[in-house]
Amino acid sequence: MASITIRNLDDEVKELLRQLAAENDRSMEEQARVMIRAAVDGQIGPVGRLDQIEKALLELANSQGAPTVASALAVKNLPRGTLSNKRILLIIGGGIAAYKALDLIRRLRERGAAVRVVMTSAAQEFVTSLSVGALSADHVFTDMFDRNDEHDVGHIRLSREADLLVVAPATADLMAKLANGHANDLASTVLIATDKPVLMAPAMNPKMWSYPATRRNRATLGKDGITFVGPAKGEMAESNEAGEGRMSEPLEIIAAVEALLDAGPKPLAGRRIIVTSGPTHEPIDPVRYIANRSSGKQGHAIAAALARLGADVRLVSGPVSIADPAGVKTIHVERAQEMRDAVEQLLPADAAVFVAAVADWRTENSAGEKIKKVAGEGPPVLRMVENPDILAGVGHHERRPGLVVGFAAETQDLLRNAEAKLSKKGADIIVANDVSQTSGIGPSGVMGGDRNRVRIVSRTGIEEWPEMTKDEVAARLAALIAARLKTIVV
Repeated sequence: MASITIRNLDDEVKELLRQLAAENDRSMEEQARVMIRAAVDGQIGPVGRLDQIEKALLELANSQGAPTVASALAVKNLPRGTLSNKRILLIIGGGIAAYKALDLIRRLRERGAAVRVVMTSAAQEFVTSLSVGALSADHVFTDMFDRNDEHDVGHIRLSREADLLVVAPATADLMAKLANGHANDLASTVLIATDKPVLMAPAMNPKMWSYPATRRNRATLGKDGITFVGPAKGEMAESNEAGEGRMSEPLEIIAAVEALLDAGPKPLAGRRIIVTSGPTHEPIDPVRYIANRSSGKQGHAIAAALARLGADVRLVSGPVSIADPAGVKTIHVERAQEMRDAVEQLLPADAAVFVAAVADWRTENSAGEKIKKVAGEGPPVLRMVENPDILAGVGHHERRPGLVVGFAAETQDLLRNAEAKLSKKGADIIVANDVSQTSGIGPSGVMGGDRNRVRIVSRTGIEEWPEMTKDEVAARLAALIAARLKTIVV
């Protein structure tokens, strides 16, 4: 492939490409090559594609004598952002969590959404309209009685032109106003005047969130059709304050936005699916444990993709540092035995997808105190015992789901090991992936990385999928599961 001369791109396109490359931890040249390669191979590229970048790359490929590449780009359109052509009206309430709204705006625009913003007077005490306007690339609305904004009944226009209204942070005050029909400022008036869906991301002190009036308002708004995301539990901005009340992170809000605006078919509606994800931690003593490099990214992505297709997903997650996927009921565990017990308690189910990298062994006895080094003595002897085989246990269970999918993370003899696992574990499908450092998947390999290349092994044969992002693998696997379940009566 001819080299790409990025300096020949327009400044605006160059900046967009720079942002996209930074998000994917690539150089700008590599990001451009990935996009072109995706079009040539017919793969789905990373989310958040922008017409300006694609058009510029096509013109650049043509100018640099790469007609085959340019033709491929012209014929095989790269996918647009997941929120392309969607109009979001973001209402920022007055709270310390308002700073997260800045990142939320950026994330929405990355995915192709047009964002307009209404700020309450209290919100302007935490973030400036200048910052918000720069990120949204639009006028920021703040005053109910602004002569320019209201010359054509601007609050009605704002409330009706959007596809979705998002309130983040949704303060106790904003919730109370909407629940009780008050409209004494621009934000509350827009909310009451809208005929579009509303998503609220509450943020407040735990005592405020648990206050009876707030709980009543929350229940009233739910009955009125308002959708909520969060709040989460955690540390508050105030010293020595913790509990439920933290605003959901921007990516969690994005997932909720995408789910609300997703008008696609729901082939898994009414189906209950179990997914396991992440590593397990097997304790040696109160300080040390046996673990592996699994990040949980692939399992969590699969759970989210199944939920987007309408499934009732129950995710059993080992210890990970990523957020629970939106729209998914998550059970957190540490050890393999806890994961096995959680999975069995969730049976029966229509399908089960075992993505977790469960430790094969654990120490026979975990020390009650930290094992100390003793001068002159060698390392302690750790007697190991085998952990339960969760996939095999469910694959041969009397309440076996109609479809059982397992993962085979191998460093050698990938297909032979996957085929052996298929019959031994009682699975219908094994998703095999090479997790060795020589796999050629990204700088850090599959485990912990953002990309994957898998082979689908079943009794009907082997299907090889090209390298994709883990989100793309998840979407494709979810579609495969939906197709298989159509033929299965559970």
